[in-house]
Amino acid sequence: MFHRNPAAIAVTRQSIGEYLQSLTERGCAQETVQTYQRSLIKLYRFLPRDHLLYRDTLEQWRSELLRSYTARTVNVNISAANSYLEYVGAREFQLTRLLPLPEEEQPELTRKEYMRLLERASQDGNERAYLLTKSFALLGLTVQELPLLTVEAAESGEVAKPGGEHPVTIPACLRRELLSYARRQGVPSGPVFVTRSGRNMNRTAVTDSIQRLACAARLDPGKGNPRCLRKLYQKTQRDIWERLRPFAEQSHERLIDAEQIAIGWEENAD
Repeated sequence: MFHRNPAAIAVTRQSIGEYLQSLTERGCAQETVQTYQRSLIKLYRFLPRDHLLYRDTLEQWRSELLRSYTARTVNVNISAANSYLEYVGAREFQLTRLLPLPEEEQPELTRKEYMRLLERASQDGNERAYLLTKSFALLGLTVQELPLLTVEAAESGEVAKPGGEHPVTIPACLRRELLSYARRQGVPSGPVFVTRSGRNMNRTAVTDSIQRLACAARLDPGKGNPRCLRKLYQKTQRDIWERLRPFAEQSHERLIDAEQIAIGWEENAD
């Protein structure tokens, strides 16, 4: 399908076409496929005449894209390239770190869209993508913190955060699913999500897994990443506390009233 050597990979129109066809066959929305097609055409045109892609090519391409596009659009282009390279078995040429986005550029993932991700993963039998999606959305972890989600953490019910932060409670339903998954994957201890060789999943592999799922679920490609799932967790937590605040204030007021009745200072009328 494509030419390989240790130093570079030849990007061909045929392999791009086959990759896009695979997206369609997996049920990706036509709009998403067209977005990826535009990204890969841009990459193809950026390459030299021999269309060889080297280990530093995507970094150079990103610098070129930043002259004309926002960070979010650049990330979509790089993600499309990373996904294509995953498809052709050339992970070593991926650009693993995406650009950080200003708050106003970060898309919002709704709870309904999150449920669509889980539903699609279940339909596809993609248990790892299902559990990755659920872990980020229910625990609010960053990609760097994912190795902290260990078998031991699932057994104890808490993820110990670094730097003395308060540990994150793992919901009972997720604990059962993680432990079952780890047992069937032959992972007796340590991080739950590992490669076949037992190494921790890298950032690109994690993001690509969720992005493929978002594509199949017909979501905006910009929403298919751990960052958006973590934002959903944070928003959900804020919404819950906002709803609870009036009840907390009322309870506090009743407590004060009861204390006042018990030991209030009696004012003597003159």
